[in-house]
Amino acid sequence: MESYRHKVQYYETDKMGVTHHSNYIRWMEEGRIDFLDRLGWNYARMEEMGVISPVTEVECKYKHSTDFSEEVYISVYVEEFNGVRMKLGYSMKNAVGTVVAVGRSEHCFIGRDGKLINMNKRYPEFCGALAAQANRLSPESI
Repeated sequence: MESYRHKVQYYETDKMGVTHHSNYIRWMEEGRIDFLDRLGWNYARMEEMGVISPVTEVECKYKHSTDFSEEVYISVYVEEFNGVRMKLGYSMKNAVGTVVAVGRSEHCFIGRDGKLINMNKRYPEFCGALAAQANRLSPESI
């Protein structure tokens, strides 16, 4: 799957024009939304079906700074999925291919009633779409 492209905005930088660290987490969310959209399972569709997927854990390791107007390419890959919890990995690179950050996020799936949903049982087609992407991209191949 193609990487998501983000252009660093001025408001995302500090006085020196360097991207503030908090924005990388936001870019992971942008990449995740794009990833799910490309799978055909965007947030709007899931919410219409009564499914929400909150973040339960997030991690980001910073490798190289980025600056105003620089392009960052975010690759998203499935690390783990058991139907109830999903772990995604992220690799963020600049235009010349330097890794600027790597991250992970963990999510669960809950219904309108606040209870956990097993997506394998309720939405097997979602699981099939994720399974088709699992192991396609790994940290070594990004």
